Amino acid sequence: MKPVDYNTQQHQNYVRGRSLRRDQVEFWIRAFAARLPRQRPLDGLDLGSGTGRFAPALAAAFGPVTGVEPAAAMRRIAEAAAHPGVSYLSGSAEAIPLPDGSVDYTLMFLVWHHVRDQERAAAELARVTRPGGVVFLRSQFRDHMPRLWWLEHFPHGLETDAAIFQPLADVEAVFTGAGWRVAGFAKLTPPSSGTRAEALALLRLRPYSIFEQFTPEELAVGFERLEAAVAADPDAPVPDYELPLLTLTRP
Repeated sequence: MKPVDYNTQQHQNYVRGRSLRRDQVEFWIRAFAARLPRQRPLDGLDLGSGTGRFAPALAAAFGPVTGVEPAAAMRRIAEAAAHPGVSYLSGSAEAIPLPDGSVDYTLMFLVWHHVRDQERAAAELARVTRPGGVVFLRSQFRDHMPRLWWLEHFPHGLETDAAIFQPLADVEAVFTGAGWRVAGFAKLTPPSSGTRAEALALLRLRPYSIFEQFTPEELAVGFERLEAAVAADPDAPVPDYELPLLTLTRP
């Protein structure tokens, strides 16, 4: 996977094209709540918090949240939308700037594939997590990939996307090797994302890191095919997909 620079341009693409509706955020909050201890407040870590899509909602639902984000441009966007229960810090999965045993849960939402030293990251997460704490890994896995409708129009799109991610067993092995226990694996179906025309308007902003992996020729061909397919039926709904969520606990 080519490195993605979130400080130059991608942070702007991300904030314009990856915003979540309230019903989508609430769906994920309910999913996390069903897998967390009942007591409140809980100390949360939003690791790879990006532009702050989840941290405010996590804080409102569960208690104070620290967002840790390595890209300064992404972090500035998150900090601009101040929330009393959220603070943001510079850091990474391999070097989390928090004390030992200071968090009850961590959310990593489409972040794990960006982590360079995964063994170190799993150990760092164990260090900052209290016994009984939880990690939510909302990631894709090579053997559980949804067939995204729009990627089918790009040359080798589905194969390129799958190559970015690891098989589920490999990810689980990294965490169990650091002392974590697999608590559950589920495929969840969040609310629909609207029509294909609406989705195309966002895709034109190239908000997904997969776009960084295509050649200019592949991008040109893919968007030409995609534009034609959407023009034929712009009001068709975007398909619903089952999205994987891996839950791990620290004994």
